[in-house]
Amino acid sequence: MHTPRIPLVWQIMIGLLAGIAIGALLHRFPESRPWLVENLLQPAGDIFIKLMKMIVVPIVFACMVVSVSGHGDGKTLGRIGVKSLSYFFCITTLAIIVGLVMGNLLKPGAGTQLSSLQATNITLPTSSGGGHSLGQVIVGIIPDNVVSAMAQGSLLSVLFFAVMFGLGVSRLAPERKDPVIALMRGVSDAMFKVTSMIMAYSPIGVFGMIAVTVANFGFGSLLPLAKLIMVSYLSIAFFVLVVLNLVARLCGINLFALMRHIKDELVLAFSTASSAAVMPQLMKKLETYGVPPSLVSFVVPVGYSFNLDGASLFLGIGTLFVAQLYGIDLSLADQALLVVTMVLTSKGAAGVPGFMFVILSATLGSAGLPLEGIAFIAGVYRLMEMPTTALNVLGNALAPLVIAKWEARNRESASEADAHNLPERL
Repeated sequence: MHTPRIPLVWQIMIGLLAGIAIGALLHRFPESRPWLVENLLQPAGDIFIKLMKMIVVPIVFACMVVSVSGHGDGKTLGRIGVKSLSYFFCITTLAIIVGLVMGNLLKPGAGTQLSSLQATNITLPTSSGGGHSLGQVIVGIIPDNVVSAMAQGSLLSVLFFAVMFGLGVSRLAPERKDPVIALMRGVSDAMFKVTSMIMAYSPIGVFGMIAVTVANFGFGSLLPLAKLIMVSYLSIAFFVLVVLNLVARLCGINLFALMRHIKDELVLAFSTASSAAVMPQLMKKLETYGVPPSLVSFVVPVGYSFNLDGASLFLGIGTLFVAQLYGIDLSLADQALLVVTMVLTSKGAAGVPGFMFVILSATLGSAGLPLEGIAFIAGVYRLMEMPTTALNVLGNALAPLVIAKWEARNRESASEADAHNLPERL
C-alpha cells in the first residue's frame, strides 16, 4: 500500500468537520434526515466500529500467547500483573477524586433549571461482568467457554485464557512449542496488516458517526448543559496537564512526545468515542515507541477494563451534577464513600460508546440519587464521551511506559545489589 499524501490525522479531522457540517444541515432540513441517517450515515459509522472490534480479540490473543510462551514465565507475569493493577487503581482513584473536586468547585449542576433540560430515552447496555463487587469482577474474568468469551469480545476473559494457554505452550518440548509460537506470531503480524487496511476507512467512519450525532441533536440542546460540558473539558485538560504529566515526569517520560507519537489514535478515539477502535493500532505504536511487546500485549488490554481515567473522572463530575441538579447535598463522608463505590463500578466498563451509562447508573443507585438525571445528560453525553475516551486511550498508552520504567529500575537495583554482594560471595 502506498502512503497517502494527506496524513491520516488530517483525513480524520476532515471527516470530523465534514460530518459536523452535514449533520448541522440535516438538522435544519429534517425531511431528508431519516433516509440519509438510516441508509448512509449510520451504516458508515457502524461498519468502522464493527471492523475494529472484529480484529481486537485475535490480536490480543495472538500477542499474549507469543509473549508468554516465547519469553515469559509465570513469576514475571505475576509481578507485572500486580504492578499494573496497583498503578491502575491509584490512577483511577486519583481521576475520581479530581472529578469530585472539580464538581465541588465549579458546580456544573447548580443554577440549571430542570424544565430547560431535554430528557432523552436511553437503553442501558448490559454488563457481561454480571456484578460490580470485586469478587464478582474476579470470578467474571474466568470464562466458562473461551469460544463464547471471544464471540462476546470479553477481553479480560480472552486475556486470562491466552496467559494460561501461553504458559502451557512454554512448557512443551521445543519441537512442539516452536511451530505454535510461529503460527501465533504470523497471526499477530497478519492482524496488524489488517488494522492498517481498516484505518484507511476510518475518516469515512468518523464522518458518518459525527454526522448522525449532530443531525439528531443539533446545537440547541447543548445550551442548558453548556456548563457541564465546559467543566468536563476543563477537568480532563487539568488531569492531562497536571496529574498524568507529573506521573510521566516522575518516571522520566515525556508525555507530550508520547502524545505526538499517538496523535492519530487520540484524534480517532476523540472522533469515534470508542477506545476499542484504536486498541490494535495503539499497541503497534507503543511497540515502535520502544515498549517491550510482552508488556504492551498484557498491560494495554487489562488497562482497557481497569484503567479508564476519562470514565473515572466523568463519574465524579456526572454524579455531582445530578446531585446539584436535584438540590441534594452530599457531605464529605458521602463523597468519600462514593470514591470507594466508583473505584469498583468503574472497573466494569467496556471500550464501546454508551457503556458509561451503566457505570453512572450503578453509582447513582448506590448513592440514592435519582436515576432520571442520566436522561438529561444522555442528549449531550456524546460531546463529553469524546474527550473522556481520548483520555482513556492516553492513560492506557502511558501505563505500559510507566510499568516498563518500573521494571527497568527493579532490574538495575537487583544488578547493583548483586555487584555489591559479589566480593562477599567470593
